[in-house]
Amino acid sequence: MTAPLIAVGGAAPVQAQSVGVVQSDILVVDPERLYEETRLGQAITAQLQQEREDLIALNRKLEAELEAEELALTEQRDTTSPEEFRDLADAFDERVQRIRADSQRRVREHERNRERAPLDFMRQVEPVLVELMREAGAAVVMDRRTVLLQADVVDITSAAVQRIDATLGPAAPDEGNADGTEATPETADPAPDPEPETSPAE
Repeated sequence: MTAPLIAVGGAAPVQAQSVGVVQSDILVVDPERLYEETRLGQAITAQLQQEREDLIALNRKLEAELEAEELALTEQRDTTSPEEFRDLADAFDERVQRIRADSQRRVREHERNRERAPLDFMRQVEPVLVELMREAGAAVVMDRRTVLLQADVVDITSAAVQRIDATLGPAAPDEGNADGTEATPETADPAPDPEPETSPAE
């Protein structure tokens, strides 16, 4: 049995002429359309995209820095003792591993935020959907994507988009609450793991 998005037991219908919403016991809504078409959803997507681009830029910067350090280290090979060069190489390797781990952590965090963004969005717009449900005198709002057959139900997606825009506007989500992008499923590449020719001569 398909679980409803929202259900209110014994919801009392209001006067139809005062709400402008078609009266129905069962309503359906398309969450994907809400996320893609509302200004709030678009703001979340834009923020996630910007954060992804920032991650890519940071990783490229780190890559350039590591390549420069690798080159400088390699140039010291002939001017330092094997023991000293080994210490320098080990320190560089540790720095590479630390940077790579931090980069992978940031990418994973971004992906988690991107994946949960639609759910966080639905939590934010739920009061608007409840309001529309009450105005329609409905007892349940179903996810349109999970309804195989439908009769005598009303799709309120378009009305919900307009109401969400009017109620919540284009406000961006709180930082760290919904941070990742639906429009760009590919992930930001983590910082590289260079393998310099820095091992001391045996």
